[in-house]
Amino acid sequence: MSQEPITNVSTTASTRAALSDEEVITRVTSGEADLFEVIMRRYNQRLFRVVRSIVGEDHEAEDAVQEVYLSAYSHLGQFAGQAQFSTWLTRIAINEALARRRRRVRGAELNFKEEDDTMLQSTSARNPEDEASRREMNLMLETAIDELPPIYRVVFVMREVEQMSTAETASALEIGEETTKVRLHRAKGLLREAMSSRMQASLGDVYPFLGQRCDRIVHAVMSALATRPPPDRAA
Repeated sequence: MSQEPITNVSTTASTRAALSDEEVITRVTSGEADLFEVIMRRYNQRLFRVVRSIVGEDHEAEDAVQEVYLSAYSHLGQFAGQAQFSTWLTRIAINEALARRRRRVRGAELNFKEEDDTMLQSTSARNPEDEASRREMNLMLETAIDELPPIYRVVFVMREVEQMSTAETASALEIGEETTKVRLHRAKGLLREAMSSRMQASLGDVYPFLGQRCDRIVHAVMSALATRPPPDRAA
């Protein structure tokens, strides 16, 4: 009895999307470097938004995300599985963003463990409502978020914009879950003063991450990886 040829579905979009992070990592470290694109497509928006909340510029955030992926690829064998892969990857992104912030602005050290009251006292108050009459809702919301103290801004972006859990946010920033909750509460209070009831309506459009930008990052990273040896296998 004849048999139908077996179709290799390992590279189809639907099959790739069904792979867990751990399965992708295992296969990438086994030589299937092209599957690293799955990781990038899965976390591009999150990493861009988190990095953008720290560095404050679209272009630099895009460059930083590319460096994050190259670094993560080279160190995949060091992922021990003690935290979620997404948390591990986000922590690399945060470190890259902080390093760029320090290089760009002398003395711009940002310590997420700093006391909240100190940060509030050192940040000048701004009123984004002055721009409401001449700016679109989304731009005004982005402006208000950018004016938050950095330790509040990154928590707000991670929890509310990217919908990361309290535990994952706290782990990525290496702070306590209670501190994370307090900072989110304060960030919302500051934004509520600026945006009132219009805030929630535009959260999904904050720091827009369009398909073209996603493709650009993926193509740049995959081109760079083509000349690199495969990462070490996880221990």
